[in-house]
Amino acid sequence: MSNVLIIGAGAAGSVAVKKCLMLSEVFSKIHLASRTLSKCEELQKYSNNKITISKVDADDSEAVYELIQEIKPDLVINMALPYQDLPIMDACLKAKVNYMDTANYEPPDEAKFCYKWQWDYQQRFKDAGIMALLGSGFDPGVTNVFAAYAQKHYFDEINYIDIVDCNAGDHGHPFATNFNPEINIREVTQDGKYWEDGKWVVIPAMSQSEVIDFPEVGSKKAYLLYHEELESLVENIKGLKRIRFWMTFSDNYIKYLDVLQNVGMTRIDPIMYEGKEIIPLQFLKALLPEPSSLGENYEGKTSIGCIIEGKKDGKAKKIFIYNVCDHQECYKEVQSQAVSYTTGVPAMIGAMMILQKKWHGEGVFNMEQFDPDPFMAELNRHGLAWHVKELD
Repeated sequence: MSNVLIIGAGAAGSVAVKKCLMLSEVFSKIHLASRTLSKCEELQKYSNNKITISKVDADDSEAVYELIQEIKPDLVINMALPYQDLPIMDACLKAKVNYMDTANYEPPDEAKFCYKWQWDYQQRFKDAGIMALLGSGFDPGVTNVFAAYAQKHYFDEINYIDIVDCNAGDHGHPFATNFNPEINIREVTQDGKYWEDGKWVVIPAMSQSEVIDFPEVGSKKAYLLYHEELESLVENIKGLKRIRFWMTFSDNYIKYLDVLQNVGMTRIDPIMYEGKEIIPLQFLKALLPEPSSLGENYEGKTSIGCIIEGKKDGKAKKIFIYNVCDHQECYKEVQSQAVSYTTGVPAMIGAMMILQKKWHGEGVFNMEQFDPDPFMAELNRHGLAWHVKELD
């Protein structure tokens, strides 16, 4: 029986809440807080008042600390924006409460996905006798666990990992992002980066692509991006010679993104407009559809996994470990599209691992540092069945 505080009631946060409600034997008390109280009220109504709610500004560490003191949770589940990771971690540290998030910290004024800021909390969390679990989404998150599972059960040595992410769904809008537009567009427009032969290689954004055969979806063009799980997997998967991340985008998405970049709408530096300072990307976010509104008419599937190559018993071995998720099936279950579902479900499972002490420790941890088996078992039970395919 556990008490959790969930901060953030957006598309993925709402999935996490709904999945936690389905496991009252683990999540006996849920308090949901967000800057937008109306989103919390919708979820409270959905739960038949089984959750309590409040309004909080997650940028305000002291306000989060005061809320923690009031709620007294066993765990704070951060489903807010990556910009807010550090203020929430500070509040948890002050209150000596365990912390978990789904994406690494990113400063508001720079598109830089980097774990250093959070890894710097290692000694302070250890001294406080609490833990922080970083990146319990899908990628990062499940993909990290896939790599750890492969390392434990399939390989003596892993040399190459390609994390591949395909959303082959159609939401019917000319242009929309499947998760927070600010984070999505910043992620896509930053330089690409991968790790090879002991060093990081940087390439221009969207300059390298390959056609990849995705299970249940088929061949799709995917672009090499930088993604934060590469940074931790380089540290924790031994024997790596190269690791890369690939994501698919439709031609239509690329076309719109090019235009938006060319006219300056993806800028994250402030500009003056009619005597007021605005950030173009934040203004664009206000114009685009809410990711949580896309689910009802979303058709198609996501196909995400890890292509892993190495050695077993002295012989070359290659596998594809993956999940396929159907947008409409997600909507039937929790009124969500699959991109939000594949983030919200692993958040619930990561929280379960901590609360049941299947994953525990003192300090700051990435997903692959724990035993993958209990997490993998729960993926199958809670809507994200995985498969392993042997490759030539």
